[in-house]
Amino acid sequence: MLIRNLFGSLPTFAVEPDQFQVLQSALSFREYLLEAIHNATSRIYLVALYLENDEAGREVLTAAYEAKQRNPELDIVICVDWHRAQRGLIGAEKAKGNAAIYQAYAEKYEHAIPVYGVPVRNREVFGVLHLKGFVIDDTVIYSGASLNNVYLHYQDRYRFDRYHVIQNPSLADSMAGFIRKEMIQNPAVNNLAETDLPSTKELKSAIRQFRISLGKSSYGGEKQVVGDHQVAVTPMVGVGKRHNVLNQKITALLADAKQEIVLCTPYFNLPKVVLREVKRAIKRGVKVHVVVGDKTANDFYIAPDQPFKAIGGLPYLYEMNLRKFARANESHIASGGLSIHLWKHDNNSYHLKGLWVDRRTMLLTGNNVNPRAWALDLENGLLIEDPNQHLLAKFTAEFDNIHKYTQRISSYSQLETIHDYPVKIQRLLKKVIRTRADRLLKRIL
Repeated sequence: MLIRNLFGSLPTFAVEPDQFQVLQSALSFREYLLEAIHNATSRIYLVALYLENDEAGREVLTAAYEAKQRNPELDIVICVDWHRAQRGLIGAEKAKGNAAIYQAYAEKYEHAIPVYGVPVRNREVFGVLHLKGFVIDDTVIYSGASLNNVYLHYQDRYRFDRYHVIQNPSLADSMAGFIRKEMIQNPAVNNLAETDLPSTKELKSAIRQFRISLGKSSYGGEKQVVGDHQVAVTPMVGVGKRHNVLNQKITALLADAKQEIVLCTPYFNLPKVVLREVKRAIKRGVKVHVVVGDKTANDFYIAPDQPFKAIGGLPYLYEMNLRKFARANESHIASGGLSIHLWKHDNNSYHLKGLWVDRRTMLLTGNNVNPRAWALDLENGLLIEDPNQHLLAKFTAEFDNIHKYTQRISSYSQLETIHDYPVKIQRLLKKVIRTRADRLLKRIL
């Protein structure tokens, strides 16, 4: 009853099907985003895990700054993770991080743009800003992508994600309002474009209170009447294990599925409760499709001919999880009750996530559906309820595009074992398993 009450109190927005658009590539996403920023008349709200100091990141930041100089009254807000913005890339030499470019731009231009660092926890390993969704005027652009070269396909490689555009003033107001009221007004959140910044240690108490307030927060707005010719869109947010509405909705969607589930995740490391509901769904006759990246399409993958780094062991650990799952469900794979699709396209990487249930309910989310997302990071999602299947053709086209580079696994034996891995990876994983460190890694990575 409590869960139903929580869902019932959330705002719902009636959206016309022709105001819902699906973009099919990282390149089209980048082009759409830059054009929307250029044409903005009232507001630009960009929220991402990071906005990188590389060609694509600077292109987006420059576009926002040029829009601000043309129209100083334009309401522009950028939010990134506090910790991620103040360090270099994993494995790189120590650096000031992306905050340096934010400060350089603020000094260079007459009208500065705040780039807010949002600290979800006192340490990055225990929680980051993983909220998604850009709001430009009355349009919501929703994707799991961050802002850098590979996510925006600026050069040869791309990181494949999902990209949706919804034009609806009320939904846009709700999402922008959450950013302003629940995030940037909090004393734990500071403008990284300024040089005189407090340390994380100085913010320790404020960050702790901020996380508590985030756990009680929700999107604002009315519960609109949704006509038969419209679709319902409900924004939801969640952080932490307890009273997490987004987690509860994911679980409920799996439990309520009658015919079909399509589950996308870039890292096969499902929380126990999700794994349980997937198994239950298969047993009651629901066809379950899992779409996951091949280990070589994982963003942590390091080719064997490249210098070895411990972080490169993660894709292999995820494949071991997948092989174990496939082996336990070999009979369902054979009968067609379970299908596992591995995505791989050249040297590009895979970052898709989300749920499609009975071809009538879609969850667009940045949630990786793993223990880290379940317990540590600040996540959100857009629940699309489409009982009359107005969006069926659009979502079918999206998944046809996704499956263009997938291979269906007919047996667990198609997946490699630890003995097939490079020697250095074998040694690393054997040590990790021997010390039971894999249990900790699966919770925080």
